[in-house]
Amino acid sequence: MLITADELAALLQTRSDVRMLDVRWKLGGPPGPGEYRAGHVPGAVYVDLETELAGPGEPADGRHPLPTRAALLAGARRWGLRDGDTVVVYDDLGGMSAARAWWLLRHAGVRDVLLLDGALAAWRAAGLPLAIGDEPADPGTITLSDGVLPVLDTDAAAALAHAGALLDARAAERYRGDTEPIDPRAGHIPGAISAPTADNLTPDGRFRPAAELRARFEALGVGGAGGGAHPRVGVYCGSGVTAAHEAAALAIAGFTPALYPGSWSQWSNLPGRPVETGDPRA
Repeated sequence: MLITADELAALLQTRSDVRMLDVRWKLGGPPGPGEYRAGHVPGAVYVDLETELAGPGEPADGRHPLPTRAALLAGARRWGLRDGDTVVVYDDLGGMSAARAWWLLRHAGVRDVLLLDGALAAWRAAGLPLAIGDEPADPGTITLSDGVLPVLDTDAAAALAHAGALLDARAAERYRGDTEPIDPRAGHIPGAISAPTADNLTPDGRFRPAAELRARFEALGVGGAGGGAHPRVGVYCGSGVTAAHEAAALAIAGFTPALYPGSWSQWSNLPGRPVETGDPRA
């Protein structure tokens, strides 16, 4: 699931089937294309999270609905992906946005998708070169499957919060409802557990070791491998982007998480859905 900067540099020297996707994005900016053009891993293609890793929708669908398979396929071919490629995704935010590409491609049946551990900062810290400007890829021929990873809708998320463990990956103050800068209501899904995704990283932006991550999630009440039709752990965030990062951390720890793509941006736009505030574990 993870690759270090030095491992990626070595891989690029020996193989021609490695495709790199630059998924820089931040809520509120700065725009990712400008950062990409100013310096990216040589050979990487820019991926626009808003238009290529999310579909259009109404507020009741959430801010970043999953793209259709046809839309994702068109994007993946634009990025130059072919069946059997090793795909490496990165951003400049500890993997917080790149994980969305990782999850979507894995969900679509792409087997070998890796996150650059430590993101672009690790590449820079290793003294490795950057390329500037645009770097278009030759059109790809990849084929994609229907979704293969567990996904939750609103009813399933509500049920899992009481029958298993539903983790809220947002900052603790948003979980508690102390503040809500984006969505119409403050708080969290009743029964959900606060598990800020930033706590999955070391101070230098790398994922914590698998044993540490497993201990963290077990302390939050996550148990068993789960997965399949009856997942034991699910995750959501504001709009389904950083939830994919928490899903990656759970996978590193040995769990099979379900993702609630609509996340809080969907739940809080549905008037009939209850909201809980505070932190019962505090």
